[in-house]
Order: sequence, then structure tokens, then C-alpha cells
Amino acid sequence: MGIPIRQQFQVASYIMGQKMRGVKRYPLVLMLEPLFRCNLACAGCGKIDYPEEILNKRMSKEDCLSAIDECGAPIVSIAGGEPLVHKEMPQIVEGFIKKKKFVYLCTNALLLKRRMEDYTPSVYLTFSIHLDGNQLRHDASVCQEGVFDKAVEAIRMAKERGFRINVACTLFQGESAEEVAEFFDYATKLGVEGITVSPGFSYDHAPQQEVFLQRSASKRLFRKIFEFGKSKQWPLNHSSLYLDFLAGNQTYHCTPWGNPTRNLFGWQRPCYLLVDEGYASTFKSLIEDTDWSKYGTGNNPKCANCMAHCGYEATAVNDTVAHPLKAFGKFIHGPGTDGPMAPEIPIAYVQEKSDAAMPVESPANQQS
Repeated sequence: MGIPIRQQFQVASYIMGQKMRGVKRYPLVLMLEPLFRCNLACAGCGKIDYPEEILNKRMSKEDCLSAIDECGAPIVSIAGGEPLVHKEMPQIVEGFIKKKKFVYLCTNALLLKRRMEDYTPSVYLTFSIHLDGNQLRHDASVCQEGVFDKAVEAIRMAKERGFRINVACTLFQGESAEEVAEFFDYATKLGVEGITVSPGFSYDHAPQQEVFLQRSASKRLFRKIFEFGKSKQWPLNHSSLYLDFLAGNQTYHCTPWGNPTRNLFGWQRPCYLLVDEGYASTFKSLIEDTDWSKYGTGNNPKCANCMAHCGYEATAVNDTVAHPLKAFGKFIHGPGTDGPMAPEIPIAYVQEKSDAAMPVESPANQQS
């Protein structure tokens, strides 16, 4: 099981509390990007083209900790950039743990062996290490040889020292289901506590747009992957219904406020994947002043092929709370891998010759 029992209980209690108070839009995971500087330049990254003056900036410890107080999410995913470049990161992580928040510290692991002494193993801390498949696949994805071997070495060291490890895997064009399944087998044998997987999102600013999967191709790929996994015990760090969604068996709207992003510029609208939609100065403003009907598959062409967990895991979690027996059935039997796929969300915009998307009225404008 990829998600600890304590985390499941604490998150479930938080969700029930929100629902009892009648809160419609609430966060599950704070996506914190305290810097954009990275020691890699990956082909599918949407953050590496910021100018130097932006890459040299950092959020302070105080700003990072106030972000979790402001939104109240039970989990924080610290990304970037490369978080281990941030000099105050040990103090930031310690501050979150003192607040009883579950921390996923995302890293490419190139600095982890040197910085591991700065952290203490805790049920609240997980190193989420970026690995996009086997050695050849991952090194090609990050555009640098030798990164996979360094990451695996860091994973083994961290495991020996008692740290929780999650592997974060993004799938791009050209993946085969057999290759991905073999990688999941390998990660499981490494003893990692969780595997997070998601189709790559086609950032407008990513240097190589041809690497991204399209929505229908993603569903077919995941069905084949899960077919290989039926007799496996992969510690996939997702809800059972999100995995079923990836396999094309659920029709879900995006819930972008479920994983709000706080970075150098403020609270990013609507999520960390769309970088040109503006920012709110406060979390309250993000929730109350954002026109959420403009975003999500069916509502915005930029979101057309997105199936990322930052938008759809929160939807799946809400569905789990509403339909626990359905979720339990998928937990026991796994995602469906055959039969017709669930209907797609209707398109609520038309594409003009100028490529400008014009919204039209549709029931699909209603978000979950």
C-alpha cells in the first residue's frame, strides 16, 4: 500500500470535517514551489525558461510555512525547481512536520546523498524521487546520463537510514506498457513505500512538445500497464478510483483547487501546470475570485489532454468518500482493463481559425 494508514486517516478526517462545515472548495495538497532553479534541464519541464533574476529568487521559510496555515491542507508537496538547492529547506521541512503535515519533498536526488544529514526520518516526511522509468528512459527524459544510477544509489542510502521513499514517474510519448511494468517491478524491489505515476502535461513552455502523450493514448497505455500489474503488488501512491480513471473507466471533471500552488509569484491560477493564467495574492482570493468554469478538460483547450493527478486525484478522492463501496471494489480488483471506456467530457468551446478558444454554454462548465 503506497499511502500510510495514519495519512489516510488524517486526510479522511480532514475531508469529513470540510464536508460537515459545508465547504465546497478545499485543498488536499499544497503544491509549494519555493524556487524555480534546478540542476537539470529536462525536455518536458515547463519551468526552465524563466530569466536568471527569477531563477535566483527563493521563498522564505516564513512565507512557506504561512502558505500551509493559509490554506490548511493536510499534505504539502515541495517541488520546484530542485528543492534541495534551497538553503532553508531543512528548516522548512521541520516546520511543516511540527504542524503535523505530511511532506513529500520532491527531488531529482542528485544532491540527496550530501544533504541527507540535514533531515530526520519521520512518518510525516517522504522523499519523492523523480524517476521516469528505467535507466535509458529516465536519463533521456532528464537529458543527462548517469542521473538514474545516482538516484537509485540515493534511494538505497535513504532506505538504509530509515527514510520513506516515493518514486514519482511521469510517462511520455514512446513508452511501452511492458517497459513501464518492468520499471514498477524494479521500484517495488527497491523497497520504496510508494510510486506516483501520471501522464506528462504538455506545458506551453516545454522545449520538446512532441514528448507528450495525448488523452486517448494515455488511457490505452494505462490499461495495458494495469493488465501486466494484475498479479503484482505495486505500491501505487494513488486512490483506487484515480487509477481507474487513468484506465479510462471514470468520467471525471478536474478539481484544480484540490492541489493549489503557492510559488514565488503568489497563488497560481488555476494549478501549477498552467503558467500564464495569473496569480492571486491570497488563498482566499484564489478560491473565491478565480473563474473555475474556465478550466478543465472540455472547458479549456490547454487542459484538453490533461489527466494529471494534481487535477483529478482530488476528484477521485471526493468520489471515494461519496461511493466507498465502488472505491473498495476497485481497491480489491484493480482498475478495469477491458470493455468500453467511459464517455469523455463534452467540449464547451469552439476553435476558431486564429486558434483562439471561444467558450460556449454547456453543462460541462459545472465543475466537480
